[in-house]
Amino acid sequence: MSWKMKALRSTNLPSTNQFRFSTLLFVAMLGSTGLGQSQSAASDPGIRGGAPGAGKPIAGLTDGQRASFVSGLDDSLEIQSVTGSVPDTGNGLGPRFNAESCGQCHAQPATGGTSPFTNPQITAATDQGASNSVPFFVTSNGPVREARFPYRSDLRTPDGGVHALFTISGRGDAKGCNLSQPDFQGAANRGNLIFRIPTPVFGGGLIEAIPESAILAQVGTNADRKSNLGVRGRPNRLRPSGGAHTSGNDGTVTRFGWKAQNKSLEIFAGEAYNVEMGVTNELFPNERDETPGCVFNGTPEDATNFDDPGPGFPSDVVKFTAFMRFLDQPRPGPSNSSTRHGAQIFQTVGCALCHTPSITTGQSSVTALSNVPVNLFSDLLLHHMGPRLADNISQGAAAGDEFRTSPLWGLGQRTFLLHDGRTADLVKAITSHRSRGDGQYPNSEANQVIENYRNLSPHDQQDLLNFLRSL
Repeated sequence: MSWKMKALRSTNLPSTNQFRFSTLLFVAMLGSTGLGQSQSAASDPGIRGGAPGAGKPIAGLTDGQRASFVSGLDDSLEIQSVTGSVPDTGNGLGPRFNAESCGQCHAQPATGGTSPFTNPQITAATDQGASNSVPFFVTSNGPVREARFPYRSDLRTPDGGVHALFTISGRGDAKGCNLSQPDFQGAANRGNLIFRIPTPVFGGGLIEAIPESAILAQVGTNADRKSNLGVRGRPNRLRPSGGAHTSGNDGTVTRFGWKAQNKSLEIFAGEAYNVEMGVTNELFPNERDETPGCVFNGTPEDATNFDDPGPGFPSDVVKFTAFMRFLDQPRPGPSNSSTRHGAQIFQTVGCALCHTPSITTGQSSVTALSNVPVNLFSDLLLHHMGPRLADNISQGAAAGDEFRTSPLWGLGQRTFLLHDGRTADLVKAITSHRSRGDGQYPNSEANQVIENYRNLSPHDQQDLLNFLRSL
C-alpha cells in the first residue's frame, strides 16, 4: 500500500467524511498517474527552430527575373526619409506613417514574412528626432500593428481606414511640420479601435497566378460536408460602381489582404507604400495628409524615371512587386509520426474545408509560375467568423465579420496570430474561431469544426498542433 493510502487511514475524520475524502483523493490520484480518463491538455509546441523555411526566390527564374527579385528585396529593406536628406535612403516618408520600410514589418522569419520578435515601431517613433509618443498598444515584444477606426466620431458612420500611428513632426528632415497623433486612447475608450498585423507575402506570385476559376471552384468543393458543418465561403470582388466596365471595378475575384480586398500584388504594394509609409506613388499619387508645412515633395514621390537611358528606371512599387512575385512559397519542416497523424486529423475534423491544402496555378507568362502546386492551406474565400473575431470593417464585398481564409504555410515560424496579433498561442488562435451570432453577425462558420477539435483526445489535439507548427 502506498504512503498516500496509509495517510488516509491515519486521519481523524468521521467515517462518512473520511470515505468521501478518500474517494475524492483516490480519483485525483488516478488522474495524476494516468490511470483514469483525465489527461494533460494539448499545448502549442511553439515556433519551430532551424533555418527559415521561406525567403528564397522561386526556382527556375531567368537571370533577369532573379535580378529583379534581388533589386526588390534591397528596396524592401531601404529605410525611407522625408526628403532624401539621410544618406542612402529613399524619400517621401509621411506626413503620417506606421513604419519606415517594408522589411521592418514583413520580417519574420525572413523578409516577406510578418511581425518580427522585436517591434521596430518603437524606434521608428523617434527616429531622426521625431516627437511621437508610442501608442499604448505598441510594445517592444508585441506585434507590428496598424490601427483602424471602424466608425467616425459619431460611432455610426463607417470609417474603416488606417489611422497612422506616427507623424514626421520633429524630424530633422521635416523642419516646420507640426502634426498631432490620433487620439487612440479615446477611440479605445469608445470601443472604436481595431488592429491589423502584416500579412506574409511569401508565394505572392503563385497566389496571383491561381486562375479565378480555381478559386470559384472552392465554393462547391465538398459541398455536402460543408453544409453539414455550416461552412460556406464566397469570393471577394471589386464591386462595379456604374457598369461592368467601370475603371478599377471590373468585378473580378480579389485575393490579397486580410479580407482579400486587393486584386494584384502591384495594387497591394502601392497601397501599402502610401498608407503604411506615406509615400505617394503612381498608383496612389496623392498625400493622405496635405497639412501646410508638412508636404515637402512633388507627387508622386515614387515614380518611373523616364530620363534614364532605355525604357526608364522602374519605380519602387514595381520593384516591390517583382520581389513578392518571385518570392517562393514557404517550405514545411521535417515530418514525423505525430505530424503525419496530425495532417490526417486536420482533414478529419474539417479544417481543410477552408484551409485547402493546395491549389494549382494556371498558365503564366512567367514559366516558373506556370502549373505549380501552391501549398497555401487556404481557399482564398471569405468566411463569416462571428462577433468574436469581427472587426466591423467592410472591404470590397467583405462584411465586418468576414475574413479571407488565412494561408497557413509558414505557420510554424510565425510569432503572432490572427488578423490583429491578439495571441501567440496556437490553441487560443484555434478556439477564437468559435463564436455564436449576436444579432449583428451570424455564427462563425467554423463553430462545428472547432467543436470537432475540442472533442478530440488530448493526444490527437497535440498531433494536430504539431502538424500546424511543422508548416
